[in-house]
Amino acid sequence: MDLFSSSDTNLLPLDGKLFYFSNCFSKIESDFNFNQLLNEIPWQHDEVMMFGKKIITKRMTAWYGDEGCSYVYSNIKRNPLPWTNSLLEIKKSVEENAKTQFNSCLLNLYHDGSESMAYHSDDEPMLAKNGAIASVSFGAERRFLFRHNRYKENLIPVVELILNHGSLLLMQGEIQNNWKHALPASAKIKSPRINLTFRTIVNVSR
Repeated sequence: MDLFSSSDTNLLPLDGKLFYFSNCFSKIESDFNFNQLLNEIPWQHDEVMMFGKKIITKRMTAWYGDEGCSYVYSNIKRNPLPWTNSLLEIKKSVEENAKTQFNSCLLNLYHDGSESMAYHSDDEPMLAKNGAIASVSFGAERRFLFRHNRYKENLIPVVELILNHGSLLLMQGEIQNNWKHALPASAKIKSPRINLTFRTIVNVSR
C-alpha cells in the first residue's frame, strides 16, 4: 500500500509536518504483529532520571537498531538489540511507505490507559536534525496530542488524533523543534498498546 496515494494532508498549521495513515497495516497483519511483538520482545521497565533520581516506569520498552546505534534519553544510555525478523518486516513496510530509511527503533508497551507519556519532543542530539520519525501503533486505540511550543492554545489549538490498531504517524521537518507531543492517560482503556517509533541515529559508534 502506498500511503501517499491515500492522503498527503499535513495536519499541522505551521512549523512542521505531520501525516497520519489509519490503515498502514491490515487487521490480520496488525493482529499478528501485536501478538508477535508482545511475546518475542524482551520488554523491560523503562528508566528515566527525574530531579537527579532514577525512576522506574510502569511502561516497558526495548531499543533495537543497527550496530552502534546507541540512544541516550533521560540521561540513560540504551545499546541496540539486533533486529528480529518481525521488526525487519515492519521496518521494510514503513520505509517503503514513508520513502525514508531508518536505522533504529524504540518500542513502548503500554499495559493499559493508566500508562501515559507527558509532553515532550524527540530532539536528542544523536537523532538526525529534522529527520523523519515514523510511529506505528498496534493494540488499543489511544489519544495523541500535539501542542505548539510558543503559541498559546487559543492561538494555535492542540492537534488531537486517535491512533488506531495498525496505523502509522509520520513526523517530519521542524516538528520536533516547534511542537511537543503527549499520550494522555485514560481510565477507560483496559487493554495494551505497542508503539514502535522508527528513527535515524547520526552519530553511530563503531
